[in-house]
Amino acid sequence: MDKKAKKRHAVLAKKRANLRQQISTVRKFPDDPGELVQLEAELAKVEAEIAKLEAS
Repeated sequence: MDKKAKKRHAVLAKKRANLRQQISTVRKFPDDPGELVQLEAELAKVEAEIAKLEAS
């Protein structure tokens, strides 16, 4: 990975950790049923991009 890809990977890893925390909170306190689905979709997108970066 070049420098730009490493930086992007670090940003995505931080975002992934934040999303996992948000998902955990939403599961404990389900105020909006659509919010969990949205967060899980965003997490899947972030994880796919991380996998793409790691593969290159």
